[in-house]
Amino acid sequence: MFKSYLWLTLCVVVWGSNFVFGKMLVQDFSPSLLTSLRLLFIVIFLLGLSLHKKHFKRVNRSEFISIIVLGVIGVFINQWSFFVGLETADPTTSALILATTPILTGFLAAVFLKEKLTMRMLLGSIVAIIGIYFVVAKGDLSSVHFEKGLMWIVVTMVTFSIMIVMTRVLSQKVDSLTITFYSNVVGLFVSIPFAFFADPLVRISTNSYAWLLLIGTAVLVHGIATLIWNNNIRHVDASKASILSNLEPFVAMIMGFILLYKPIAGVELLGSMFIVGGVLLSTYQHKTQIAHTPKK
Repeated sequence: MFKSYLWLTLCVVVWGSNFVFGKMLVQDFSPSLLTSLRLLFIVIFLLGLSLHKKHFKRVNRSEFISIIVLGVIGVFINQWSFFVGLETADPTTSALILATTPILTGFLAAVFLKEKLTMRMLLGSIVAIIGIYFVVAKGDLSSVHFEKGLMWIVVTMVTFSIMIVMTRVLSQKVDSLTITFYSNVVGLFVSIPFAFFADPLVRISTNSYAWLLLIGTAVLVHGIATLIWNNNIRHVDASKASILSNLEPFVAMIMGFILLYKPIAGVELLGSMFIVGGVLLSTYQHKTQIAHTPKK
């Protein structure tokens, strides 16, 4: 069990670091092209995995339509808005906003899946919103403004919540590898036209390090880390595993300090504690479902 916790912690470090690596990548690639390239390498990885396991399963028409919607919203828009947002948004702030995903997921699940909406969830939401205020406004209400990058990160959070709910429904009929592979293929095909027309200036790096970082993060973050998480989650208590996943904003903050030389303000630490505390309070009764959620 101790070994499983080490593996799960490693996954959290990888996912938290993705915000900083994404910030670095958008300096070398335009967001739409970066989205297509990342999805391409993810699909190649999943294709190799499917061939290795001889894992190609047919889906019926209704499932196929759902997978298409999932691929457009939960994969393409989610990935694209993530990189567009990181062009201007701070990676630590982005990680903290995305840390509230379980709260929105709980509300969506209450509406569409008829899951119970508890007072604990409402209180947790209020605490998390207070935390976002401290992080975004830096404790000064007059400094609040609708920064474009953060608005796109909010879109990322919303689409990720939608993806979670849709995946929960689909997973009752279709296995996770099939859903992941087909939805990423859909996301890839949808992203191709945007790669050259959505951005006013197409940027593609000639730096081999940038390409290695792109391929490595695509395969490691979306592929290997998710597989390790799903494999080791079976051996530990789901509630404790879900608590580990809420450490991602702190990892993003530390990695931003190390790699981007971004200082950590006291008000950010205070906001972080409110957000993570709110998420933990809100998701206390939804922890089992959240623990199996795929990451960015």
